[in-house]
Amino acid sequence: MIGRLTGLVEQIEDGRCLIDVRGVGYVVFCSARSLAAVSAPPALSTMLIETQVREDAITLYGFIDSDERDWFNKLVTVQGVGPKLAMAVLSALAPDALVLALAGADAAALRRVSGVGPNLAKRLVTELGAFAAARGLAANADQRVRHAGLTSTGPAGGVGGEALSALVNLGYRRAEAEPAIFAAVAEAGSGAGLDAIIREALRRLAR
Repeated sequence: MIGRLTGLVEQIEDGRCLIDVRGVGYVVFCSARSLAAVSAPPALSTMLIETQVREDAITLYGFIDSDERDWFNKLVTVQGVGPKLAMAVLSALAPDALVLALAGADAAALRRVSGVGPNLAKRLVTELGAFAAARGLAANADQRVRHAGLTSTGPAGGVGGEALSALVNLGYRRAEAEPAIFAAVAEAGSGAGLDAIIREALRRLAR
């Protein structure tokens, strides 16, 4: 299975490029964002690759960074989202924008992607919203907790504090996010994980 390619990008077309690696040309399907990051051909480039194997074809999907690749793999776990639609989502929404749309339950932003209707947008928010919020926090959880004015003690500390920080950094006001977090912790139990707390809080905020 191919995980990465480094070679000369000889041709860029709509949604794909041709990468020459030591005389072998690989057709790689990419998002608009990844293609835009490649210099005009001929240009040396490295892409992370996900290989999709079917009975009738082997298809390569390329990504300029690991964030986009990880989101591709997460998107295709949702019913109704295949590789082609996952690429359309990533072409319309960069990983940071996708995190905001999913964690903020912004179905309208998702529906702007061709092929994503109201039902699928709702399913994406439901299944990936908590993951998106947790991923947005993961880069520097401690710093975000301090930024939100939280400590590791008290009723909003620990997982609750991290969840509250995630919502604050996603644009929710602390005054509206904090009650939702308290209610989520009470509902899910003190031993619940970060994803469960964020998911329950987002559900309450969406009412």
